[in-house]
Amino acid sequence: MSLFTDRAESAFKKGHRHLFLPLPYTIFVLTMKNFRIGHGYDVHRLAEGLPLRLGGISIEHEKGCVAHSDGDVLIHALCDALLGAVALGDIGLHFPDTSDEFRGIDSLILLERTMQLVRKAGYTPVNVDCTLALQRPKVRPYIDSMRQKLATAMGIDVNCISIKATTTEHLGFEGREEGVAAWAVALVTANDKP
Repeated sequence: MSLFTDRAESAFKKGHRHLFLPLPYTIFVLTMKNFRIGHGYDVHRLAEGLPLRLGGISIEHEKGCVAHSDGDVLIHALCDALLGAVALGDIGLHFPDTSDEFRGIDSLILLERTMQLVRKAGYTPVNVDCTLALQRPKVRPYIDSMRQKLATAMGIDVNCISIKATTTEHLGFEGREEGVAAWAVALVTANDKP
């Protein structure tokens, strides 16, 4: 049974933003907002002797990401998800790896600038969900700190940020420890018009 009765669907099409749908023993209030979803993906090759930075946190490891910036694959995927949600392209469009301005830049700065673009477009993040894929090192001990760093940079509550990590059971480039991959999904909502 669908929550959207013919009557509710008709009201929504006419521009009503609050619908009251009586259900047995309860009345649910559905607030219809302009939600948008973005998806991001990034990958970086790993090489000996480089620093490893993930989710804004420096992690002790013998390998790090080869990149123009600091190589924070998780933040890069998150920036792509946020930009995609508001149809503003991708991280390479706004922060090209051909520009000396972004050489070695802290990806948290890129995330802050991405948030400025998202807010200027009239949107606010609701929540984000990120997944890292790498064989080593284990990043579970760092996840809470990563979540806090991202929350601060984005200006949202830490409970709106999820980060998970997985190995690939020694399969693929992640499993061979040749690289690290990250995926991110961002849900944003339109700011209320005054």
